[in-house]
Amino acid sequence: MTTIPPGLLPEGLSDRLPPQAEASARLARRVLDTVAAHGYERVMPPIAEFEDSLVGRLKSMKAQDLVRAIDPVSQRSLALRPDMTAQVGRIAATRLAAAPRPLRLSYAGPVIRLRANQLRPERERFQVGAELIGSDSVAAAVEIVNVAIEALQAAGVTGITIDFTLPDLIDTLAAGPLPLAPEEIEAVRAELDAKDAGALAAISPAAAAYLPLIEGTGPFHAAMERLEALNAELGGAIDSRIAGLRAIARPIGWDITLTLDPTERHGFEYQNWFGFSIFADGFTGEIGRGGSYAIIRADGSEEPAMGFSLYPDPLIDAGFGGQSPKRLFLPLHHDAARAAQLRAEGWQTIAALTGEENGETLRCSHWLDGAEPRPY
Repeated sequence: MTTIPPGLLPEGLSDRLPPQAEASARLARRVLDTVAAHGYERVMPPIAEFEDSLVGRLKSMKAQDLVRAIDPVSQRSLALRPDMTAQVGRIAATRLAAAPRPLRLSYAGPVIRLRANQLRPERERFQVGAELIGSDSVAAAVEIVNVAIEALQAAGVTGITIDFTLPDLIDTLAAGPLPLAPEEIEAVRAELDAKDAGALAAISPAAAAYLPLIEGTGPFHAAMERLEALNAELGGAIDSRIAGLRAIARPIGWDITLTLDPTERHGFEYQNWFGFSIFADGFTGEIGRGGSYAIIRADGSEEPAMGFSLYPDPLIDAGFGGQSPKRLFLPLHHDAARAAQLRAEGWQTIAALTGEENGETLRCSHWLDGAEPRPY
């Protein structure tokens, strides 16, 4: 049998060591404090729950990328959460079903997936976010997008880009002004995601009618003009979507870059009319996403919701949330009352235990000389 080296972790899992672990907690706290200022209250769901409960709470969510185990007590299948949004939906639909709406909840914690991808090789990720339960209106979208931006700015992130999408646009058009055969819908989605105009046109003449949507991708205002031109040709079939996007974009600051990809579906499997991805300068791939979705209640009815999730691990790796603490070495027989006073002033104190410790080795910038901190 192969011997596992001491300290080896499963592929895609890793430890956070000082000072990155503290930076992670600090960055999460900045995000949570920002959303709390807008009335979002913290919930803390468990790391695992029954599989059927986890996958059955969000409409269109599938049991994919789940790490499973059998609960030895109930003998039912458990799943480690791959996303916390479904758990917040469960809490809203059960424990907080009678709470006044709209219900504003926030959360932070690790999530784990069965498989990683080439862009993000880690299987465990840290997720922090906020959900507005009880509305998926344009006003709710305006709030969620702007709270997400404010939270990232509070964490020190600059060069933010928001990419809007309309996840159910293909379904809406296929059921109305641009009909498709049922077997064509997935193929059209795939080619639109790939932005492959030739392959899209080759599917069928009906599929070729979706070519203008490829042109409707790019910088927000130019893409919106092309989408509005298509809407005019369709007799205003997507007027509400157009008006919604314009209203959501209007209050966003000039320092935020806006783009539009009206048919993007990857990562938006359970969102419905509106979705958005968040990018930042210097980072490959998205650092967050959000949008509108439906929560399934126990009786099968649906409750609208809107939210966002951030995945700040790349930010932490890049130094966001970092802060050089004031570390003070306390020699033997130091003044304990003075040390307590200095801690209250923001110092981190490292007390000598044997008299042989070296404060500089322990990453202290100062040592306590009587009553006063002295630099090394």
